[in-house]
Amino acid sequence: MALPKSETAFRTISEAAEAVGVPQHVLRFWETRFPQLQPLKRGGNRRYYRPADMALLHRIRAMLHDQGLTIRGAQLALAEQRVAVPTPVPAAAPAPIASRDDSAARVGTADLEQLRRVRDALRAALAA
Repeated sequence: MALPKSETAFRTISEAAEAVGVPQHVLRFWETRFPQLQPLKRGGNRRYYRPADMALLHRIRAMLHDQGLTIRGAQLALAEQRVAVPTPVPAAAPAPIASRDDSAARVGTADLEQLRRVRDALRAALAA
């Protein structure tokens, strides 16, 4: 008699199919329709489902079989759930306010005159 696997163990496709209650070909089909579902693939294209994959499989099965959603409806529901739970972003410190005597904020009158001449030359070139 085999010992039961731990919750964190990877599952083969046959173990995953049995746990979810659907045939193996259904899991393969779901992989083509739900991009979030990406089990590890090893040599010989063997699939290994991680605990997160198993949780997703159970959610997909519940949406399709228990709630009666279509494939498209389940895709939209999963997309909304992903967007509905944004990852928290740490608040950035506010940028310091430039004071009036900040040398980078000051523009001399000579600089303003030069900018006005360039602006006028560009306007004349565009009008021609």
